[in-house]
Amino acid sequence: MREWTALLLAGSRPGGDPLTRSLGTDYKPLIPVAGEPMVLRPLRALLASASVRDIRVLTQSPERLAGSLPNDPRVRVEESRATIAATLEAILADPATRFPLLVTTADHALLTSPMVESFLAGSADCDIAVGLVESGPLLRRFPDAQRTWLRVGRGRYSGANLFALNTPAAARAVAKWRSVEQDRKKGWRVLLQLGLPLFLGAVLRVRNLDQTAEGLGRKLGIRARAVVMDDPLAAIDVDKPADYSLVQAILAGRA
Repeated sequence: MREWTALLLAGSRPGGDPLTRSLGTDYKPLIPVAGEPMVLRPLRALLASASVRDIRVLTQSPERLAGSLPNDPRVRVEESRATIAATLEAILADPATRFPLLVTTADHALLTSPMVESFLAGSADCDIAVGLVESGPLLRRFPDAQRTWLRVGRGRYSGANLFALNTPAAARAVAKWRSVEQDRKKGWRVLLQLGLPLFLGAVLRVRNLDQTAEGLGRKLGIRARAVVMDDPLAAIDVDKPADYSLVQAILAGRA
């Protein structure tokens, strides 16, 4: 079994945002979810995952989080850079970094250890893997769920906030991500910036998901893989008031 280092991205917009302020905090990872700080939920899932060796919690203000986290030798809190891409680039460039790396986020409040293990099992034999959820299973259960969907081939997919960085070569993908970070919610723009053939192949349904991932990897000079998650809850994070209400309802058994 490979031993993974998990990077838990626990940043917050300076001054908070309308959602965080409405919930009595200006620091997003500390939003109360089911009676506890939100960051604890994905952290607990990572700690319960047999494949995860240690966890690096990355945040702009480590002192804001330290008191809310469990005292566990596998967990350490570190200061992040200004953006997600800059944070990951610094870690990937550090000779002391141990691979493979699993990346997820503090707002992944429904993350479970089975989700983690399922994603990691599908992330072998590549430099970078991205977790995705197909629209059908999620919308059948939650027809009103608001997600950002990327149409590829005959399917529509939403991100699962799960990324595997298996080798230092993944830095090429992160560097490209940095250049399109502002468009991350507009999947077609990301594909277009990665090349017209890749964009047209996806939107004209000529390429399926695996072919698109392979083409993306070839464009960047790496091996890329898309991992479609079995559990549709992997696509739900806490980004908007509607997300927060849905997550609270799911955890309370009302949805």
